[in-house]
Amino acid sequence: MSYNNIITTKENSLGMITINRPTKLNALNNETILELHTAFTDFEEDPEVRVIMITGNGEKAFVAGADIAEFASYSKEEGEALAAKGHRILFDFVEGLKTPVIAAVNGFALGGGLELAMACHMRVASDSARMGLPEVSLGVIPGYGGTQRLPNLVGKGRAMEMIMTGGMIGTEQALMWGLINHMVAQEELLPFCKKIAERIAKNSPVAIGKALEVINAGFKYGVDGYKAEIEGFGYCFGTEDFKEGTTAFLEKRKADFPGK
Repeated sequence: MSYNNIITTKENSLGMITINRPTKLNALNNETILELHTAFTDFEEDPEVRVIMITGNGEKAFVAGADIAEFASYSKEEGEALAAKGHRILFDFVEGLKTPVIAAVNGFALGGGLELAMACHMRVASDSARMGLPEVSLGVIPGYGGTQRLPNLVGKGRAMEMIMTGGMIGTEQALMWGLINHMVAQEELLPFCKKIAERIAKNSPVAIGKALEVINAGFKYGVDGYKAEIEGFGYCFGTEDFKEGTTAFLEKRKADFPGK
């Protein structure tokens, strides 16, 4: 499928998404969000794709926020609808995928860009990347999950400081705070992420999908994460992946999992 604002490719078991609006620093507008939803859906439904990776075009920006010109004149009701739609079709949607998503943060990840990275299951950043939620400088708050996901990742106090100052942090601080998993040189970013993807792809896609579901359950209000784990653990026993994995272990060979 051809897109106006993103590029998609597939390398064996890896589905690759590149946000391609370099003149706009890869800012998210409505069309880009819709295209991302379609691309993520296609890769989620592709039985050959075991891992999805997302990055921005160029070395300057992953996503430098939302396209402000598109919503500057919105009313209260339109603003609320914008956030709700974004959660539904992209940010919550990505977090809920059963195919793991790695964000390769190649530059500025600001506002909606950082929120997109935080919705992914893992984050790897180049050593020159910068991250922040500057929305309060525009008279608004983060609306795509930033006020909820950032405290889960870095703690309440640090999240409050980042959101209230609207400032940016560098990759070293992001690594120290737990906002990203790894920091690498710019030229190593994509190869490093692909190595992680290769390691993931060797394992059971059914078990990985269930693990993502159960981990996310533990962060939902009113959900007993331990109960979800027990049920997920039992579920795996009834799958072909479990039969193949345990048989391969007993036969001292590598498992050949049938797919998601």
